[in-house]
Amino acid sequence: MFEQLFRNMTPVVKNLLIINVIVYIAQFAIPWVDANLAMYPFQSEAFKPIQIVSHFFMHSTHSIMHIVFNMFAVVMFGTTLERVWGAKRFLTFYLVSAFGATFLYSIVGYLRIKGLMADMSPEDVNLVLLNGRDAILEGKNFVQFDMAQLNGMLNTPVVGASGAVFGLLAGYAYLFPNTELMLLFPPIPIKAKYFVIGYAALELYQGFANNPYDNVAHFAHLGGALFGFILVYFWQKNKNTFY
Repeated sequence: MFEQLFRNMTPVVKNLLIINVIVYIAQFAIPWVDANLAMYPFQSEAFKPIQIVSHFFMHSTHSIMHIVFNMFAVVMFGTTLERVWGAKRFLTFYLVSAFGATFLYSIVGYLRIKGLMADMSPEDVNLVLLNGRDAILEGKNFVQFDMAQLNGMLNTPVVGASGAVFGLLAGYAYLFPNTELMLLFPPIPIKAKYFVIGYAALELYQGFANNPYDNVAHFAHLGGALFGFILVYFWQKNKNTFY
């Protein structure tokens, strides 16, 4: 079954799958990859420009389901979109969605960090900036909540293709709005347009809830969906909708 699935994949989807799997293996085999290529906020001393691209080919090493679900979505939705658009346009769409996710996530993160710093004393901010990353590497943290929160925001990286995946979902729902998808939990069918709208609404709520224990990059998901929708809308503006 997997051999047939792999054989039926379109070229760009197949290469994206291979790259993500290779990088995922490298994250385990080469510690430098995780430490340097996951994306940190711009204000963090650990930020490097290459992370803007490298992070969306990486996945959490704490759960294999992160890469499994993302790659499953790339194969399921990306294959159809690549057949409709062709390899060049599909790759453009994928990368625009990924960069759009990065852009919105980074802007929201920047504003949250800036707002948190504004409510802290300059001494506390400097203490976190100077010692925060070392504290995390040593398994320590700050006692004061605001300092601990700032430290976590500055020194917690983001990884994953989820932003690009949400772009694929948005593109698929725009082209095939009435195609029924089967949910896993609960196992019921739902039209693609309702699935994406509902999923985006949930992500928006969770993003603004800003739960400190939530490690999901909700605004990256929303950014991917937003930029993906804008691009497919632009492309399809004068065309008939696909079903």
